[in-house]
Amino acid sequence: MTLQQIIEQAWEDRSLLQQVQTTEAIRNVIADLDKGLIRVAEPDGENWKVNEWVKKAVLMYFPIQKMETIKAGPFEFHDKIALKENYAELGVRVVPHAIARYGAFLARGVIMMPSYVNIGAYVDSGTMVDTWATVGSCAQVGKNVHLSGGVGLGGVLEPVQAAPVIVEDGAFIGSRSILVEGCRIGKEAVIGAGVTITGSSKIIDITGSEPKEYKGYVPPRSVVIPGSYTKKFPAGDFQVPCALIIGQRKESTDLKTSLNDALRDNAVAV
Repeated sequence: MTLQQIIEQAWEDRSLLQQVQTTEAIRNVIADLDKGLIRVAEPDGENWKVNEWVKKAVLMYFPIQKMETIKAGPFEFHDKIALKENYAELGVRVVPHAIARYGAFLARGVIMMPSYVNIGAYVDSGTMVDTWATVGSCAQVGKNVHLSGGVGLGGVLEPVQAAPVIVEDGAFIGSRSILVEGCRIGKEAVIGAGVTITGSSKIIDITGSEPKEYKGYVPPRSVVIPGSYTKKFPAGDFQVPCALIIGQRKESTDLKTSLNDALRDNAVAV
């Protein structure tokens, strides 16, 4: 049987977790995740496909693992999942006290300031995970992304069909922004400081004569800031948070200059 078939069978019948074939299959999936050979979600044309069976393997990895003490110099941890290792060989810069768990993939050229990357996450080449940023379980981060200080990418394991948070190539996520519930940030988008986007958040493009609304999705190259809109409740009218698309990154400049121009032209704090 294939790895996927073994995982699917064990998902339906947890007694199979007692079998060596099953535990080896689960551990092989986690090892492949750690190496970036498989992913929890992957591009599928213009959309993304969730590999539910891989998420099932991650969920079943916890019950087959035993708690153990992990030492890193003077620091001690007590957990079921090992820390990621061999950063020099991987070509990843890791600044103390950055932590990535085994089963997370970090591509060559990734920089981790003191930050955290959880199991199942995928962080592609050239990406900066800045100070106190968190990449939650199964989150997918593209190439040359900047996750600014304190950014939180939510993790998702259950339900297994739920899409993870996705940040596509070249995006810039401003300080203390929160992206959760499987929201998707398009290529080269600029998210200003303090923006919160969930899977159901209203994202309103106000650049035209009429507002255009998205939910949980920021189109490529959009420049986004926090906003609010009026919503009626039984107790009266109140302001509800949303995100506002106020502009687009320019095509005329390279990636680095384009970021600066987008922030300067639209007065977006980061």
